[in-house]
Amino acid sequence: MSFRGAFTALVTPYKNGAVDEEAYRAFIEWQIEQGIDGVVPCGTTGEAATLSHKEQGEVIRICVDQVKGRVPVIAGAGSNNTREAIELVAMAKEAGADAALIITPYYNKPSPDGLVAHFKALAAEAPMPYVLYNVPGRTGQNVLPKTIARIVKEVPEVVGCKEATGDMKQGAELIEACGPDFCVLSGDDFTALPLMSVGGQGVISVTSNVAPAKMSALCQAYFKGDNARAQALNLELMPLHRAMFVETNPIPVKTAVHLMGKMTLEFRLPLVPLEAVHLDALKTALKAGHLL
Repeated sequence: MSFRGAFTALVTPYKNGAVDEEAYRAFIEWQIEQGIDGVVPCGTTGEAATLSHKEQGEVIRICVDQVKGRVPVIAGAGSNNTREAIELVAMAKEAGADAALIITPYYNKPSPDGLVAHFKALAAEAPMPYVLYNVPGRTGQNVLPKTIARIVKEVPEVVGCKEATGDMKQGAELIEACGPDFCVLSGDDFTALPLMSVGGQGVISVTSNVAPAKMSALCQAYFKGDNARAQALNLELMPLHRAMFVETNPIPVKTAVHLMGKMTLEFRLPLVPLEAVHLDALKTALKAGHLL
């Protein structure tokens, strides 16, 4: 299955402290109706850090069941504990996800040898396509292209990378190091178009939670060679991108989805509601984008 275009890093709706399955299914269906190219349950935006393993498996199962093969599902299943990551990947595989999104181990910051061993262990226990997630802002460690190329060479199950450094030089070097068959997706809405211009295949997006049609249209315009249209859409989306990150993700985007009437507004500690001053800015951006 091709991982190309705009993939939504799905928010996870809660109701009375539990996962709201009805709202989640309706939200996924709306994403597909709007033309999204793929979905990513249980990532950072989906508050995976505060889901139990049982809940995470259930959220992935619900997502795969609702999608029914219409678009790819890349399920978040990483951990800084290799044994836990194996358990999560096994659940994602059993649920029928098309690939697993694997964050590089945070806090303990393994060496390149440790990273290779981590992915080898995952592939040995639960072989399936893996998308490595390089996000130094969350993990405290930037995995360089030469290390990712080594992982890809030694663990062929690693078929792609969510590149969230925002560094276009590093993005281009990653594509150069791993070759044309390796799928590099931007993990940063602001750099989706620039990364595609150097060989990226799309974006795993926060903003597409609220504007899936426009994010998908941006990617498709670029791939069709309509650079003027892609550039225009990119500029239209910039105010929304900024609004989605006025506070720590996923607080603004989940608030935005709630304001659009698609789910109850609930977070799990330590996340708390958006500050009032930022709420006003978020509403302004949503209204300007004709989303309210």
